[in-house]
Amino acid sequence: QVQLVESGGGLVQPGGSLRLSCAASGRIVSVASMGWYRQAPGKQRELVATISSSTSTQYADSVKGRFTISRDNAKKMVDLQMNSLKPEDTAVYYCNADVHIDIWGGTSKYWGQGTQVTVSS
Repeated sequence: QVQLVESGGGLVQPGGSLRLSCAASGRIVSVASMGWYRQAPGKQRELVATISSSTSTQYADSVKGRFTISRDNAKKMVDLQMNSLKPEDTAVYYCNADVHIDIWGGTSKYWGQGTQVTVSS
């Protein structure tokens, strides 16, 4: 009953920009941390950026200064603004959320289906 729906992926030229969005819905009491991960062909999935419920952020060294993560608690959404894109940013990007589904326990992790980002001339 919890879903993450992603949008915003596509093809962009080096130096260009894209904005990814992810909305959480379903049986949710509250959303703790949210984030974005990516996986390139032949590589392990890696963390790109995370944002806590208090809006503290963390970024992979490879994207610092270029990517910005943000969230809208009312809409249960998390965005990733990607600027100055490089070919090495090409990957499938996955939205993640740690969600409280009741008032007693901890969080459960949910994932989106992934959206393709391709940076190429």
